[in-house]
Amino acid sequence: MINPDDIKLFSIVNTDGSEVILSNLGAGIVSVVVPDKNGNMADVVLGYHNPEDYDTDGPCMGKVPGRFANRIAKGRFSLDGKEYALAINNGPNHLHGGPGAQCFANRIWKAREIRDGVIFLLDSPDGDAGYPGNLHVEARYTWSDDHKLTLHLSAVSDAETVVNLTNHAYFNLKGEDAGDVTAHELKLFASRYLSIDENLIPLPGEPASVKGTPMDFTTAKPIGRDLKADFPALNYGKGYDNCFLVDDWQKGLVQPVARLTEPTTGRRLTVSTDAPGIQVYTGNWLAGCPLSKSGKEYRDYDGVALECQFFPDSPNRPDFPFETLKPGEVYENTIVFAFE
Repeated sequence: MINPDDIKLFSIVNTDGSEVILSNLGAGIVSVVVPDKNGNMADVVLGYHNPEDYDTDGPCMGKVPGRFANRIAKGRFSLDGKEYALAINNGPNHLHGGPGAQCFANRIWKAREIRDGVIFLLDSPDGDAGYPGNLHVEARYTWSDDHKLTLHLSAVSDAETVVNLTNHAYFNLKGEDAGDVTAHELKLFASRYLSIDENLIPLPGEPASVKGTPMDFTTAKPIGRDLKADFPALNYGKGYDNCFLVDDWQKGLVQPVARLTEPTTGRRLTVSTDAPGIQVYTGNWLAGCPLSKSGKEYRDYDGVALECQFFPDSPNRPDFPFETLKPGEVYENTIVFAFE
């Protein structure tokens, strides 16, 4: 378990008083306070009342999971003919790098403050959680006067390995204590998604078109409109927990992939990335997690996570746009959360 005294918070305030608070536990986003259309400030990121509650929490609240975010089927993958076995912590699958301290989200990262931001650093030794290679990871956050929170994730290894990093913040543009997000309107720049089995592992074959299905967010719609639709992808996850494919994806090109709007406050969040996919997770299992920053109990669907990353189970799917990380190469993933 993490010693609470080791948890350090870092505040970044821009010229209009909008503030981001980051934590060295899991290189996490703890708070984002931004104005609404009338200038009223609110914290739009879910989080906990007690700092130590972030340690080994189920929702991975606001943190950076790894080495491999999302699921790896049966916790197994092969590199150069050698099979690697990972911990099983999500049904029959490996999720977010493993349980407890195996996951990067539940470790204390080194921190270095920079102008308008913080760089978090983590070293993961060869064999850590079953993964090969000594891996060095950096998570660089910056916060701008135009309300853009930019996260640049990078990693290098001395041996071939698999890496998939993202941020797992949950957003509620009304405020972190304002109830569910079902009335938030979501638009995705993604016309295909990955069909999944009952364990949320992508099925073989080509990605599916969203057209004519509850998965269609190509035109903005309330998150709750089809949330309870009788549809396999939604039934398996009790809501959205699905990977959507970025339209016209190009390696290294940062482009918009999601736009989340809350009509009553006028707040809007545009998420841009150079990752090929975005996992949309509507907080389907938030009930029972630790008390909120305001001391309330969270309920299912009180926040939505927009996780930009490689596709789930990519190490076992040569048809996916995934590359292993080799010595001398740099893994990179940029995510921009732009608030208006």
